[in-house]
Amino acid sequence: MKAVVIRTFGDPDGLEVVDLPVPVPAAGQVRIATEAIGVGGVDAVIRRGTLAGYGFREGHHLGSEVAGTVTDVGEGVDASWTGRRVWAFTGLSGGYAEQAVTAVENVLPLPDGLTCVDAVTLGGSGVAAHFALDRARLAPGETVLVRGAAGSIGITAVQLAARAGAGAVAVTTSSARRGARLRELGATHVLDRRGQALPGAPDTALSSFDVIVDIVGGPRLPLFLDRLSENGRFVAVGVVGGPPPADFGTRLMAAFRRSLTFATLSSDSVPGPDRQAVRAAQFADAAHGALRTVVHQVLPLDRAASAHRMLDAGEVFGRSVLTP
Repeated sequence: MKAVVIRTFGDPDGLEVVDLPVPVPAAGQVRIATEAIGVGGVDAVIRRGTLAGYGFREGHHLGSEVAGTVTDVGEGVDASWTGRRVWAFTGLSGGYAEQAVTAVENVLPLPDGLTCVDAVTLGGSGVAAHFALDRARLAPGETVLVRGAAGSIGITAVQLAARAGAGAVAVTTSSARRGARLRELGATHVLDRRGQALPGAPDTALSSFDVIVDIVGGPRLPLFLDRLSENGRFVAVGVVGGPPPADFGTRLMAAFRRSLTFATLSSDSVPGPDRQAVRAAQFADAAHGALRTVVHQVLPLDRAASAHRMLDAGEVFGRSVLTP
């Protein structure tokens, strides 16, 4: 089968299309003929070599999120899964391929009306957005900033915050055009990447926020800690802009009397049944139009490097998706 691996860490040219044996599902696993493969920020972070210290090596088979049809099951798995349309989490490897295997507990049937492309646009990102806002204890009337709102996590977080009754939903993004699209999804204030009002924007930049959901990280993270209101909560759900400065915690200590909170949120820390329950509800909402998915582009699998170049250049609004 055709698959994509990291030949060398670094830029997208290090990705290589190779032929691998079709995987055989082990006990407790299913095999899926993929119809859509999500391209996420974590894929880019792994590709750059940023996480090499966590055991990722050159030759790694990328991909964590797929949707398609179950073609085979391993020992102990109900045979009725065969032929069903599903979304699946494959861990942090094995998704960029024509066939993928994963544990059956990481598989979720797709409702009628939800395409495979929409499923991989929402499946991982929607859960991250939900539990980030849950970790932040967002209450109706509070102000929210979604930093890096143009990606699939940010787009879902904007919608969920608006649905939860936030008093204001601010976003950081790179252009007024993207800001206008985010307003259609529930944003009330559009800021530039430094957190200031975009030139010509009709609204005044909010000076502080009760909740900040940050997908970016990077060297500017401490500037946004300074934007928290008293008792404000900052939840980091990604580091697509790289790690923050090693001493960023000094900003929190300097503001000790304001009782600020900083937290990280990985969906891996959420119990599997809780993730699946939220994901099933979001899939149902998306199938009925109550939650919107935004697909930037759909490319063939052998153009994975092109998808990553656009991701690195900050050109993706929503989710890029690969198809075999």
